[in-house]
Amino acid sequence: MGDIRRRGVVALGVTGLVAPLTLALTAAPAQAASCTTQTGPYQKQVEKFLGLPVDGRQSATDCKAIKAFQDEHGITPDIGYAGPVTWGVMDLMNKQKAVGNNPNKDGKCPVNKGRIACVNLTLQLSWIQDGKKLVHGPVPVRTGRKGYTTRTGLKKIYWRDIDHVSTLYNVPMPYSQFFDGGQAFHSVNLSMWNPPGSHGCVNMTTKDAKAYWSLLKTGDDVFVYGRKPGT
Repeated sequence: MGDIRRRGVVALGVTGLVAPLTLALTAAPAQAASCTTQTGPYQKQVEKFLGLPVDGRQSATDCKAIKAFQDEHGITPDIGYAGPVTWGVMDLMNKQKAVGNNPNKDGKCPVNKGRIACVNLTLQLSWIQDGKKLVHGPVPVRTGRKGYTTRTGLKKIYWRDIDHVSTLYNVPMPYSQFFDGGQAFHSVNLSMWNPPGSHGCVNMTTKDAKAYWSLLKTGDDVFVYGRKPGT
């Protein structure tokens, strides 16, 4: 999220619009932390998710694998503890994968608007559809954290800036497409599952932000619905 003072729109095309939910995303820097010997409340669920022997007891192997997952997605503290935050991320990933290629199964994103970008806050997924036809996605996104929630409702892309920089947070916002005040689609150099979330924007991987840039234009509809877990 950022203000919208910089301008300079450049069109960019993109090909190969395949966006699996298991993308290898840029990890947050690992912190120097030792592994815990404590068994977490979600030990069995986490072990199953990571393909470890499911015995519900913490081991050195368990801790190493859990810590690696935490480091990849910027979860802190990264001590290999199978707690609610770590399991919450894994549970969300499972729910996202279960959607498959039918993200609008619930019919909540309008199918009478032509091309529209849909954002499901509950599942942290976005996709582009044209009527009932799926054009791109679904792809994982990172939306607003508590206190900075991404606002729901029907909106329109009103300004695009491929090289936008937020003067509010002094951070780059590549491929910005603004649809509600300072809230926009844009790419970030973070895991899409990095808690607690954005300052209101819909964060995307660079690959997906480029695809959205090529598929959307000023005036296209955006529909945001649901509620991000923890907000």
